[in-house]
Amino acid sequence: MAHQIKTFKTNNSEIYVGNDVFVLLNEYLFSYEKSKIFLLVDENSLNFCATQLIFKVKLLEKAEIIEIESGEENKTIDICYELWKTLADYKADRNALLINLGGGVITDLGGFVASTYKRGIDFINIPTTLLAQIDASVGGKVGVDLNGLKNMVGVFNEPNAVFVCPDFLKTLDKRQMLSGYAEALKHALIADVNYWNELKNGMLSDATFWMKMITTSIEIKNNIVLNDPKENGERKLLNFGHTIGHAVETHYLINDELPLLHGEAVAVGMICESYISQQINGLTNDELEEITSAITSFYKLPLIQTESYIELIELMKNDKKNKKTSLNFTLLNTIGSATINHEVDNNMIVSSLDFYNSVIKNN
Repeated sequence: MAHQIKTFKTNNSEIYVGNDVFVLLNEYLFSYEKSKIFLLVDENSLNFCATQLIFKVKLLEKAEIIEIESGEENKTIDICYELWKTLADYKADRNALLINLGGGVITDLGGFVASTYKRGIDFINIPTTLLAQIDASVGGKVGVDLNGLKNMVGVFNEPNAVFVCPDFLKTLDKRQMLSGYAEALKHALIADVNYWNELKNGMLSDATFWMKMITTSIEIKNNIVLNDPKENGERKLLNFGHTIGHAVETHYLINDELPLLHGEAVAVGMICESYISQQINGLTNDELEEITSAITSFYKLPLIQTESYIELIELMKNDKKNKKTSLNFTLLNTIGSATINHEVDNNMIVSSLDFYNSVIKNN
């Protein structure tokens, strides 16, 4: 069975990908046989994934299940406090293991809770959404939001292992799948034009493509993180679409009862930042058209009200990558290649938002 599993070595652990990963997980957990094991879930991963996981991994029958509510609005220090308290109430010691079963919120939050409880206990990720499988659970960034601002409190700390089961994606609706797909598109745009050509034609509808998509994206991200684990240089490539995207995500989280998903906000950011790339970094008009056509063919995106522009720019200034007053961008120079550390002024950002709105109006 194990030959169907692809393994990636990270700086401090390993990522296993394949529908047979539970065989490996069973073996992996033997070293925790005498430890307390906790399974962190939300209502979605509890309802759709936990039963299957526990059925296939017998050692998890003794795990304590801790449930939180799903959604980015729950990725907060308040929820961390409740989880730290729960672990203490269950007398979790430093040999305990926390297993994060869920999407990006669960892996980000659970990783942060494990990294800080008793100065750090072991944790592993079992990502159940496309976003978590190709992005959030890989790379060793864990943390929470602060007053709606994305990932403002956190640490760099890798999970002890990541077990990725592509079959879990069958539990997702199309909107959640597309949210993860945005990160795959980003990986392709910054690093692999051939991957982009596959993705722009659609790889979501056929499950036979999922393994290839997941492993290609993990390989791109993991190779970048191996070279620059703490984001001093090359890792900033992964921020493409996120400087504007995170601001858009936060704006909708604060102002809208039905906020955008992370990948939807990144899709907005990639259109805007592709425009800026065309203006100042050599991306051609044809490439810009190709990118915007592909993104708008997958996503139904909202118009951004011009009265929101000032708030969005203020939110961008809170981005961790910025220094003093300049806004730091990663930009494409061609499809499949990007460069880091571009200072972009407010006028250019406003122009990119105007461009984005013109694209949305015409689609």
